[in-house]
Formats: sequence, C-alpha cells, structure tokens
Amino acid sequence: MISIKHINEKDIDLCYELDSNTISLWTKKQWANEFKKEGIKVFGILIANLVIGICVFHVVLDEAQINFFVVDYKYRKKGFGTYLMSYLIKECKKLNINKLFLEVSHNNSIAEKFYSRFDFSTVGIRRNYYKDGSDALLKEKKLTTN
Repeated sequence: MISIKHINEKDIDLCYELDSNTISLWTKKQWANEFKKEGIKVFGILIANLVIGICVFHVVLDEAQINFFVVDYKYRKKGFGTYLMSYLIKECKKLNINKLFLEVSHNNSIAEKFYSRFDFSTVGIRRNYYKDGSDALLKEKKLTTN
C-alpha cells in the first residue's frame, strides 16, 4: 500500500540514510538544520512502512522552493516520483502557493525530463552551483493562472 506521511526531526536518520544512498546532497547536520527552518515541510512516500522517497519544501509567503526531492533507485520509473510530485503540487495549492521553484543540475537530463512533465520551465541558471562545478537550472512552476 502506498501512502504519504509527514516526516519530522525524529526521522533525521531515515532522511540522511535515503539521501546517502541516492544523491548525497546533505550531511546529517544539514538535515538537522533543515528541520529547524521556519516554513519547512517534509514528507515521504511509503510502501507499507518503508520510506522510498522524500520531498522537502520551504514555504515563504505565496511561494515554495523544493529543497530536496528523491526516490530510492530501486523504486524509480515505477510512478512513485510522479505520485510524490502530484501530492506536493496538491499540498501547495491547498496552501495558496502561486509559484513552486527548484534547482536541478544541467547534467541531470532524467530529472529535467521529469520536471518538464509537470510544466516546470527554466527561468534562470546558477553557474558552477554544484560541488562538481555543474550549473543549476532554476525551474519554476506557476500554480495559479492570474
């Protein structure tokens, strides 16, 4: 059974473990700091009781930034990322978020293709943003039609 649950700071080890086994974005200390930020929301996608994906987003007024989005390698290309992103978009609409932002490496064509399916468009570039020197593409999805 697939479910979505809100994750809190008690689950830092779980978040860090999934991160370490996938994109290795943050240290355990960075995870702890993320949970302390005002406006941070973290949720995971689960099969039974196993967390297979995590999304961290930061709400500021009527905008949100996806700071972390990953699905475990073993569960990719099976629709779980789509399920998680669809849930995130619904949550943002409930929170009256007008725009959703994220950054993705210009080298990550799989993620870029995934985000484009949800109508994220590139609105900027952050040069040499990642540790490996690659550029970040700043992506935006408009959630309202005003």
